[in-house]
Amino acid sequence: MRTFRKRAPRALALTGAVTAAALLLAACGNDEPMKGMDHGGSPASSSSAPSSSASASAGDFNDADVMFAQMMIPHHQQALEMAKLADGRAEDADIKRIVAAVEKAQDPEIQKMKTWLKGWGKPESAGMDHGMTGMMSEQDMKDLAAVKGKDFDRKFAELMIAHHKGAVEMAGQEQKNGGNAEAKALAGEVVRAQEAEIAELGKILDRL
Repeated sequence: MRTFRKRAPRALALTGAVTAAALLLAACGNDEPMKGMDHGGSPASSSSAPSSSASASAGDFNDADVMFAQMMIPHHQQALEMAKLADGRAEDADIKRIVAAVEKAQDPEIQKMKTWLKGWGKPESAGMDHGMTGMMSEQDMKDLAAVKGKDFDRKFAELMIAHHKGAVEMAGQEQKNGGNAEAKALAGEVVRAQEAEIAELGKILDRL
């Protein structure tokens, strides 16, 4: 009994210390997760946040959005083919500048629309390439490839005006009937940029 009485205070003290330490750790433990939630929440949410292209894929879309992307992809691709023909054939500095603008703008837009269609589970082609407004015929492309200098500049301007008008018409339909916000925004950019180039190409034709 004497031994027990000597050890009891020590045991109680030890128990109290352990309990205090446990409470301290619990308090710290509760605080750290909150800090982790405050500071770690943003990276987690940002890493899971969709990119602009992914948001278009995941967002609402309708048949008009799908048709816009499926038709605009080959339309843009033909514009790039026309632009490539300018290499070694174009003479006018303004024509060359428009060629560079077409190449800079339209390839990224093609990739964006391909991403949308993949996300929507739709094929890239609607099988309507030759029925679209503004598309050049095979003969048009051959005729463009056969000329150089001012003749090329003039023909390029004429064909690209018609081509751009077709793109503007399709983009206008998307603005009117589309359901996907990002697709409609791209349509608006197509209208803005290509109407400006139509006006500029018209001025070039007037002086050639």
